[in-house]
Amino acid sequence: MSVQETGAAGVSFPGETDEYRRARNDLLTAEMELRRQAEAVAAQRRALPPGGRPPADYVFTEWDAATCTPRQVRLSDLFTPGKDALFIYSFMFDPDVSGRPLRVACPLCTSMLDGIDGAVPHVAQNISFAAAAKAEIEVFRTHAHTRGWRNVRLLSSAGSTYNRDYQAEEDDARQRPMATVFTRRDGTIRHFWSSEMFMAPMDPGQSPRHIDFMWPLWAVLDTTPDGRAPNWYPSLSY
Repeated sequence: MSVQETGAAGVSFPGETDEYRRARNDLLTAEMELRRQAEAVAAQRRALPPGGRPPADYVFTEWDAATCTPRQVRLSDLFTPGKDALFIYSFMFDPDVSGRPLRVACPLCTSMLDGIDGAVPHVAQNISFAAAAKAEIEVFRTHAHTRGWRNVRLLSSAGSTYNRDYQAEEDDARQRPMATVFTRRDGTIRHFWSSEMFMAPMDPGQSPRHIDFMWPLWAVLDTTPDGRAPNWYPSLSY
């Protein structure tokens, strides 16, 4: 259905030409189709049958602010009472120059969590949300403090097979930025969805875009004349 068929035509802005308005209306029709397609995909996702049960009630480590010491929590503990969906983002760290493992925070993961940290209190009204890194919890916590994150629940998955089992780690131990959703029904935890587009074939000139839905940076740049600048990615500092 076109803009004209919906009655949306007639919008205009100062100084625009007829040529601009015709092109903009064509684009608006495409944007409406994209909106419909996005909702259709979301509905298809919601209709997924039950996924597999996790092979273990994974043990994670988080920082206990009350005692200022690490503490262990299990996957089943991450579900907030009354909430039966759990979203875990797998945050990447890389080895530092001295060869010690997983000390350097991924700038892209950092940019994404910079943007979503403020939204977490809103997200948490509906689901449980956490970010897990294979690095030690002290390393992850220190990085979060330097970024000013206040809301994301931080976990270390070191010592468990969670990253490997849920595609957040490659065979050579390099980390992957994966988003994973679990559900809990009648006390049973199951895998619901993961951002598998990271491993899917890409068209030329595209990135995987598997977690763009939670990363506002790209959505903003996509509205501008130059779009996503080729070969530009966020940095830890500028």
